[in-house]
Amino acid sequence: MTGKVRTRIAPSPTGFLHLGTARTALYSWAYARHYGGEFVLRIEDTDVARSTQDSTDQILASMHWLGLDYDEGPIYQMQRLERYREVIAQMLAAGTAYHCYCTPAELDEMREAQRARGEKTLYDRRWRPEPGKVLPPVPEGVPPVVRFCNPPEGDVTWNDLVKGEITINNREIDDLIILRPDGVPTYNFAVVVDDWDMNITHVFRGDEHINNTPWQINIFRALGAPLPQFGHVPVILGDDGQKLSKRRGAVSVTAYEENGYLPEAMLNYLARLGWSHGDDELFTREQMVSWFDGSHLSKSPAQWDAAKLAWVNAQYIKAKPDAELALLVAAQLKKRGIEADDRLAAICALFKDRCETTVALADWAAAFYTDVTPSEADRTQHVTDAVKPVIATLAEKLASVPWEKVSIAAAIKEVLAAHSVKMPVLAMPVRVLVMGTPQTPSLDSVLAIFSREKVVERLKRA
Repeated sequence: MTGKVRTRIAPSPTGFLHLGTARTALYSWAYARHYGGEFVLRIEDTDVARSTQDSTDQILASMHWLGLDYDEGPIYQMQRLERYREVIAQMLAAGTAYHCYCTPAELDEMREAQRARGEKTLYDRRWRPEPGKVLPPVPEGVPPVVRFCNPPEGDVTWNDLVKGEITINNREIDDLIILRPDGVPTYNFAVVVDDWDMNITHVFRGDEHINNTPWQINIFRALGAPLPQFGHVPVILGDDGQKLSKRRGAVSVTAYEENGYLPEAMLNYLARLGWSHGDDELFTREQMVSWFDGSHLSKSPAQWDAAKLAWVNAQYIKAKPDAELALLVAAQLKKRGIEADDRLAAICALFKDRCETTVALADWAAAFYTDVTPSEADRTQHVTDAVKPVIATLAEKLASVPWEKVSIAAAIKEVLAAHSVKMPVLAMPVRVLVMGTPQTPSLDSVLAIFSREKVVERLKRA
């Protein structure tokens, strides 16, 4: 590969950064990092009516959380309007673009007539200047658009990085609008000028953009600009088999952060939705960068699997150092108005094997910091009249032993022996009273993290 690789991600701030765009960002980032290139963030905010600052902030927050660091940006299209108009003026002068004065009503009438004839609805180029052609008189009071002179014949062919060779005939596309009457460029034009100015060499994007690519290639050629290589990745399908999108139940990237997922787990899972490296299921960011050379990208749509993501996240939670995990769980607890203390790392160590998210881990941790209310069913089943004297003995014993795991375990054994009962008979009701649930890790480990006073107080409720 010659020259410096430069990739980009260019989300539109008309909503949150959704999972498909996050995956494309990951592929673009990893490709640039693999080849020692540069990764650019561009905000495509020319849809003025729908673009919001909240969406922009959320996109930036998502990129930061995922750790997809960019070398340039964010670059905002609305700050580049003069540049687009400059290129438009050059194209008008060169005859590769022209003014069109068709009204919306005229365009509707044109399309209706084409449908009636069974034709594809394409602009009929009535305002396109051609040798010997007499154009209609310029109507008063109609602000023109600028249209691109798309080649009327021939094919557009490119070797797609994902799908291989793709060919689309120019007769399938028309002279698209590249500048609106308000002076704001359209997507297909602005993206070409941006990629040209920013020296973008490789473009990864969703395959819904395949139909845009011939127009863009033709505009690149009309400008005499170098063509980037295109790679169109298949869509991500939801549980219903339909495309996962902002309009079809897709959840924002930041929602996964709020729901207790780790960014490294999300990146790992997103990477595998359309790319593979042998049978490797779990890998680090560094491994992905070393492996991601643009090959092994799937041509088929990927299926979103929430259970698989939860499994991946659970593996990362298990592997994460307890002190680091405690910081994340402390943030979850803080949302509930709970201030954690230096016991939290030990709590995480004890419970993390049972959890798929930091929210679930915070659920366990909360019992150490707030009061618990066992369910009536658990109390009835486990805290029986027969076992209450045993619990009372244990409470008395624990009030005076050294407060460490070994001494607590010894005290429990003594009480079991004194009352001739088996461990489950005592352990289950103690867990219910102290933790609010009959299922926990080993009882002595759990009790040792609590304060003596808290354990004795909760046992006396029996």
